[in-house]
Amino acid sequence: MMGYYILIGAIALVSWLVSSKLKSKFKHYSQVHLQNGMSGAEIAEKMLADHGIRDVKVVSTGGMLTDHYNPSNKTVNLSEGVYSQRNAAAAAVAAHEVGHAVQHAQAYQWLTMRSKLVPVVQVTSGMSMWVVFGGLMLGAAAGVGLGYWVAVAGLVMMAMATLFSFITLPVEYDASNRALAWLKSKNIVTQQEYKGSEDALKWAARTYLVAAIGSLATLVYWGMQVLGGRD
Repeated sequence: MMGYYILIGAIALVSWLVSSKLKSKFKHYSQVHLQNGMSGAEIAEKMLADHGIRDVKVVSTGGMLTDHYNPSNKTVNLSEGVYSQRNAAAAAVAAHEVGHAVQHAQAYQWLTMRSKLVPVVQVTSGMSMWVVFGGLMLGAAAGVGLGYWVAVAGLVMMAMATLFSFITLPVEYDASNRALAWLKSKNIVTQQEYKGSEDALKWAARTYLVAAIGSLATLVYWGMQVLGGRD
């Protein structure tokens, strides 16, 4: 168990460092005000219109960095620090979330795959670790009996969450690429503002990368604990 605690600690530390850097970047680029004076909401609405998407609403949601696109009710949800703000960070986040709406409208394959996994992961992610623990307690380390198969079932659940986190990567990177391409082609931001938007989105993407690597590391660790005992 000590190895597991060290692994979790290392993952948590890296995740915290990246998250802190993202918040720092967001705060910094929130000071880079847009010359065109557009708010995050206005940018989102224009990008939707430019892509011919008229059935998606842009709404405000509480919290910080809580921005997301909801495909079930077709809403681009922008946090308080993005919806009404007029800076490079707000422009980047707003365009990124609309990037997901564009993916949805164009049936982007990675987003489609991710959406199909959502209900499965919602059910299994919270219980996978407990199922693995339960299997180990039932004697999975000996590689025999019911305990082993219970632990394997837990690993399968954990693997689904890991798969989900890796499928999320191309979805997030593609949304950022769409956002940056649109911001540049439509001259929504100046060159300086564009650099700020690009940097902010890069750090946002790194949070997903760290999460995916952490999920894989956890899966490998427990896989070795369960499968390694079956020699």
